[in-house]
Parts: sequence; structure tokens; C-alpha cells
Amino acid sequence: MTDEAITHAIDLRAVEKMYRGKVHALRGVDLRIEPGEVFGLLGPNGAGKSTLVKIMMTVISHTRCEGTILGKPVGHKPTLARIGYLPEHHKFPDYLKAEQVLDYYAALADVPKDVRKKRSGELLELVGLGDWGRKKVGGFSKGMRQRLGIANALMNDPDLIFLDEPTDGVDPVGRRDIRNILAHLKSQGKTIFLNSHLLSELEMVCDRVSIMVKGLVVQQGTIAELTEDQACFMIRVATEHASSLASVTGGMTGGIEMVVEESLIRVKTKTAGDVQPVIDALRAKNMHIHEVRAYRPSLEDLFMAAVTDPTTGQAMSPGAVSSGKKANS
Repeated sequence: MTDEAITHAIDLRAVEKMYRGKVHALRGVDLRIEPGEVFGLLGPNGAGKSTLVKIMMTVISHTRCEGTILGKPVGHKPTLARIGYLPEHHKFPDYLKAEQVLDYYAALADVPKDVRKKRSGELLELVGLGDWGRKKVGGFSKGMRQRLGIANALMNDPDLIFLDEPTDGVDPVGRRDIRNILAHLKSQGKTIFLNSHLLSELEMVCDRVSIMVKGLVVQQGTIAELTEDQACFMIRVATEHASSLASVTGGMTGGIEMVVEESLIRVKTKTAGDVQPVIDALRAKNMHIHEVRAYRPSLEDLFMAAVTDPTTGQAMSPGAVSSGKKANS
């Protein structure tokens, strides 16, 4: 079965995980991912992100799980052979050479020997380790180990790829290279599932994202969809005019909502023409306008809003642990 033959690459419903001691890591997660998209899962430590990935990979058992992966029930062994996986904090034996690592783990996945040899060289080139195939992993930096881990996840030519913190320990140049690799994989029709704390990275590469908090998905969609009702224009004037702003904008009509915050006016509209009367009114009062710009929340803004307790204004403490006793997702 190819990705074109399935409706959803991942279609999960009511996924729950209860650890011993009634630690509720996942509380009924619903998740749908389209074939061929780059999907980002984000959330604070303890949200349950890695637990969810490990359930899909059958690394740990679920308490409850309905749905499919690549059109088959979760845990279907032939389907697992079509999935690539880069775990967080993965480790390879230091005494093995890079090409031996790829050969060994691909052999465990029943990749034929002739295919392993061919793909090993191709993938080492793809991740920027073309000259390091015969070097021992023990001499690799953290970033090089991450690159090798990505190559390893691709050895079985998977249709679906799980990458758990793929840019952890990677420098800015390496992160750019990994983004290029993801773009290359997407162009081949691969479905990519990213779990990362680097929100700026997710924002650059993901088609859609999902935010998890305390074992639940609280938001899911494209960045544009999630920020649609928060788009506005921001007008900033000189600080000496701050006390007069309310009197200038207070009498304005036209159905456009405005919020004044010290020397800043937020005009809640996506249409530039709606802002012109406000600018004209400010100029008529000889106010110095320092800035006018369209504003849409970033992924970091969405994330912080999702994890902030509205009653205290503080970031929520970690919910359930994500894997065993380890309070880190």
C-alpha cells in the first residue's frame, strides 16, 4: 500500500497511557496527519510527546489506542517495516564505524545486503557524512551523531519517518542542513513527524503542528489557521503621546476593535485600509508614529499561550511523565 492509497498517514483516536501509580501520561489524544506532510508535535516537558511516539512505534504498550498508521492498526508488523525512527537520546556503539552502524541496524530491519551497501553511501552523503563512513562513532560530535541517526532512520526507505529532537546538539549550519534534508524527503512524498523543542525550527519546516499539554492535544492546524483570529496591525507612537492615545482612538467607529497598551495601538484587522483612519487621526494630533506593522503570532507565541495557566499567568508545571518515571518528553 502506498501513501496515495490511504486517507491519513496517521489517524489516532482516544490514545491513553496510564503508568503505575496512576500516572496519566496520555489522556485521550486524537491526531490526524496527512500523507506527504511535515508535521510538528510540540509541548512542554512531561506533555507526553515521546510517550505518544513510542506507543506508535510499539516501544511501549498503550492503555487504550484506536486508529491506524499507514492504513493499518497500530502495531501491525509489516507496517512498522515501512517506518523510520530516530529516538531521542539515541546511542550507537562507539567502536562501530558509521557505515557499520547503518549496515547493522538495517540488517535488523531485514534490509537486503546489496541494498544496505548502496543506501549506506547515499545516505551518508545526504546527511553530510560522506567522508566519515569508515570513522568510528566514538570520535563523532553530538551533531554528527544526530546526522548519523537521521541516516539510520532512512535506511529502510520508509514512507513515514519519526524524528524525535533531530536537531538536538546540532549547530545552526547543521540545523539548516537538516531542514534541507527534510525538504528533500518531503519532495519524495515522505511523511515526516517531528518532535522538537526548537519552535523556530518547526515553524520553518512544518505544514501543520499540534500542541500537547498534560497528555492532551489542545491545538492543531497550520500556523495560519491557529493564528487567524489573532492577526492585527500594530501602531507604535512616541512614548510622550501614550497618555493621549485613548482620547484619540476612543471616539473612532467603523466596527474595528482597537486595544491601547501604553504607546501601542493594536488594530484588530487584517486589512491595511482599516488602519488608515487611525493613522490619519494620530497625524492630525501631531503624534509621532514610530512603527506600523502587520502582526501575526509566532509559533512560540501560540505555544506560550497554550502552556500558560490563565489563573496565575505562569507556565504550567509538567503534567504526567512521558516515559516511565522520567519527567521529560
